Amino acid sequence: MTGIFEKFNSLNILIIGDVMMDSYVWGKIERVSPEAPVPVVQVTKKENRLGGAANVALNVQSLGARPIICAVIGDDQEGAELINLLDRSNLSNDGIIIIKGRPTTVKTRIIAHNQHIVRVDSETDTIIPEDSNRLVQEKIAEIISARKIDAIIFEDYDKGLISEELITFTVTLANQKGIITVVDPKKRSFDFYRDVSLFKPNLKELREGLKLEIDPVSTTELATAVDLIKSKLNAKSVMLTLSEHGVFLSTANDQRLIPAHVRTIADVSGAGDTVVATAALCLAAGLDEYQTAAISNLAGGLVCEHVGVVPIDKNRLLLECNELLVSGGQ
Repeated sequence: MTGIFEKFNSLNILIIGDVMMDSYVWGKIERVSPEAPVPVVQVTKKENRLGGAANVALNVQSLGARPIICAVIGDDQEGAELINLLDRSNLSNDGIIIIKGRPTTVKTRIIAHNQHIVRVDSETDTIIPEDSNRLVQEKIAEIISARKIDAIIFEDYDKGLISEELITFTVTLANQKGIITVVDPKKRSFDFYRDVSLFKPNLKELREGLKLEIDPVSTTELATAVDLIKSKLNAKSVMLTLSEHGVFLSTANDQRLIPAHVRTIADVSGAGDTVVATAALCLAAGLDEYQTAAISNLAGGLVCEHVGVVPIDKNRLLLECNELLVSGGQ
């Protein structure tokens, strides 16, 4: 497995999606407010981090590859701070397009005693204007023509960047050039991701996309639902993430449930970002879908051991992968 992980270092990954800033307010609770029956959080620390598609980029970077982000932000103070965060993380902002008057997405999490108390979102989810959409398409075409791209990740948070037009344009171009496409979908564009290499919904997204109730412990129901979406979208493979139940994978030849590994879960925030980043790199490095799903499943579990959104630790992931191979696990 060491050779595969070393191959990550030569890969270029284009990430198209909704970037955002994750703002953290850390504190402690010692009393209840006299104004309402709510806890008072006494602030001890504040921190801003990259989130959304930018967190996918951090995971790609942590695994050794070169991420290129294509996204939109607003011309506001939060957008300027997000650019600063990209710079401090050695991530390029060449693919970032600024839209005048549009707010930059910020998710503020308030955490006390290692417990996530509340989240406050500042954002818009309106579709970006047509002229901005054209700029994004031009930027994507420019990036793909300027360098070798090994995989494209769609990181969709339903914040207005990704539309049917943008998806069709990008997937068509990618398929013409033989570039792997990996999708982390959301509800609004769910049905538009046709002809992609790997479609990676979670259970909630699949239920909403198919308008079906799906029992996560019934392999029959899982297989039926995954077959339905794979046929509907003409996806080469579908990887359905099931949290503590693991991952259900369907390829052109087979289907398989890969169980989750038992862990102490501190926070599930950002786990999907880690899974999709790991999956894209594994496929681009030449692993088959089952090895890809197993390693991605492992990576998602590892980041859940930390409070807040954090990228995967490549060395620890490699260590656990090798331990599983030695023990015969998957």
